This record gives sequence, C-alpha cells and structure tokens, in this order.
Amino acid sequence: MAEITASMAGSVWKVLVQEGDAVKEGEDVVILESMKMEIPIAAEEDGTVVKIHVQEGDFVDDSDLLVELE
Repeated sequence: MAEITASMAGSVWKVLVQEGDAVKEGEDVVILESMKMEIPIAAEEDGTVVKIHVQEGDFVDDSDLLVELE
C-alpha cells in the first residue's frame, strides 16, 4: 500500500481522483493551495486509489495523509 502525503501545509483546492481510479506514477491526484499558489501532488507509483482522506476545502499540514493507493 502506498501513501500520498502533503508536501507542505495548505488547503485542499481540488481532488482530482476518486476511489477506485487507476493512477500512473507522476499523475496529479490532489492540488493544494498555499499563499495563492497551486501545488500539484502527484502519485509516486502506479496504483489504484483505495481511500481518499481529504475533501476540497480541508486544511492539511506537511506530511498529512491525502490518498492511499493499492
């Protein structure tokens, strides 16, 4: 099981995947917004989204779990 975590603190601007989606390494899964900048968060390996731990508008800290892949 792979975990995708936040690279910095910010608000979840957009969740780009749904549970059950297949993702490829490098594919953006979440976009964070911090200091008026959009920060894409990409999958580090291929997998299937099994759980999304955030919703649009949530605030996350650095290293918070965003998405789990299988």
